[in-house]
Amino acid sequence: MKKLLKTGIGALALSLTLMGADSSVVDAKEKHKDILNVAHRGASGYAPEHTITSYKMGEKMHGDYIEVDLQMTKDGELIAMHDETLDRTTNGTGQVKDYTLEEIKQLDAGSWFNEKYPERAQADYEGLQVPTLKEVFETFGKNANYYIETKSPEVYPGMEQKLLDEVNEYGINKDKLLVQSFSSESLLKMNELDPSVKLVQLLEYTSPAELTDAEVQTIKEYAMGIGPNSDMIDREYVQKAVQNGLEIHPYTVNEKEEMQKLIDWGVTGIFTNFPDLLHEVKKGK
Repeated sequence: MKKLLKTGIGALALSLTLMGADSSVVDAKEKHKDILNVAHRGASGYAPEHTITSYKMGEKMHGDYIEVDLQMTKDGELIAMHDETLDRTTNGTGQVKDYTLEEIKQLDAGSWFNEKYPERAQADYEGLQVPTLKEVFETFGKNANYYIETKSPEVYPGMEQKLLDEVNEYGINKDKLLVQSFSSESLLKMNELDPSVKLVQLLEYTSPAELTDAEVQTIKEYAMGIGPNSDMIDREYVQKAVQNGLEIHPYTVNEKEEMQKLIDWGVTGIFTNFPDLLHEVKKGK
């Protein structure tokens, strides 16, 4: 909560600067420090996404949050995986929902990375398993920063309650938990189940993004922030969000110049596959 509060203050300071207030080198450095560094699917530029290895690497590279996409198995277990299908990131095929956890645990979730990115291949990536959300919580503990997405919640009835049950079971610190989704219905359900959980509305634009007053007010009724795709937003969009009290965490930004541009516009967080690069940008390197 303190980090989010500091982030909001940083965003406010930037908006005042843009309106003509004096700024200083010190203020600029503080603003950079406050940007949330979200390790997208872990340090997924360097290791197989959504594996414990990738999450650990993200932490070592100064990622502020462990970002976990959720799918649900045939027997109702939450697992860390981006796609609804097994094909891209394992040696399995078909829909996640058609397999039990035991069956998914037999799959190799790492070798694909070595094949796709031979320049970053590591022998110990071979045979990595798909982790459950429970295993992520057990590995990193109740006080880690978690940024969890309900993926395709319409495919998995009860996903929100299951997520909340596991958050409560492991005593996860809700001050350090963010839950995001492209589905406003899923977020509204989360808000109804537990209003204390902080929510972020993901947004995807296929043309230059606009944020209307009506959209801002609707989102603010249940969410504390938004997560748009970075390639369709501009300074005006970012400023409208922060000046209306919304956190804004664009995705997915892997180039230093783009990171710097977004920080200058006033974003309060950035998703990246390369958290070490964002850390360098934040330190002025």
